[in-house]
Amino acid sequence: MARITFHKSPLPIVVLLTDFGSKDHYVGVMKGVICGICPGAHVVDLSHNVMPQDVTEAAFVLRSAYRYFPSESVFVCVVDPGVGSRRKIVCLRANKQLFLAPDNGLLSVVASDSPPEEIYAVEDERFFLKPVSKTFHGRDIFAPVAGHLCKGVEAAQLGPPLPRLQPLRLPRPVRTPGGTLRGEVIHIDHFGNLITNISDGILQTAFRCRRDRIEVSLKAHSIRGISQSYSEVQKGNLVALVGSSGYLEVAANEGSAAEMLGCRKGDRITLTATAAS
Repeated sequence: MARITFHKSPLPIVVLLTDFGSKDHYVGVMKGVICGICPGAHVVDLSHNVMPQDVTEAAFVLRSAYRYFPSESVFVCVVDPGVGSRRKIVCLRANKQLFLAPDNGLLSVVASDSPPEEIYAVEDERFFLKPVSKTFHGRDIFAPVAGHLCKGVEAAQLGPPLPRLQPLRLPRPVRTPGGTLRGEVIHIDHFGNLITNISDGILQTAFRCRRDRIEVSLKAHSIRGISQSYSEVQKGNLVALVGSSGYLEVAANEGSAAEMLGCRKGDRITLTATAAS
């Protein structure tokens, strides 16, 4: 009978977040490089459908997901409008996890949630593929560095320490003197749900009334009340609720709110407390 071997420690996990899509070979090549350096690595696809060069969307996806992965996971975030330029690549240790990304603000959302333990510039070419392409750092820098980190290379070996990360200017909700809360759509998911920059915490502090008295207005459409689930309205109707990411979203039960309303990222949403009926 064949013997079953159990690993004494978990396999290293590499989590990929890119704007590469699934049509081309880019993601597959990155996985090949990682596994060639660390054959035991377990590679997870977080998303490859971030809109091209959309650092803000990548930051939202990362913030919504990283806490659900185990300690020592290595996140490889390649949404990089500045590839080939003089922008830095950074390695951040926070939340007992490692994050590799261009220093373009993408990781600042993690650093704002979880105090950084270490930040290093990724500069040591011993851990890169040769030659390094000016247009595909995902293959030649990010993937091999992730593979070496999984094999036990310390983040401090990658390059000099950095005092801080580049910030990302995220749109913030605004409370008007009249009591209206204004936000905007920051992400549209696969289902056409319109996710805003208004968090559950902001809702709690902005309105003291019951949530069924909050009116949500978007693209000349109004929704009375904030619900708890999609099924609280009839099929095809719009609903406002706090989604799994912890942010207010507008959705359509078994439909696409984005298509129904013709919404895009950046569209304004307003919330107002209404009088009790």
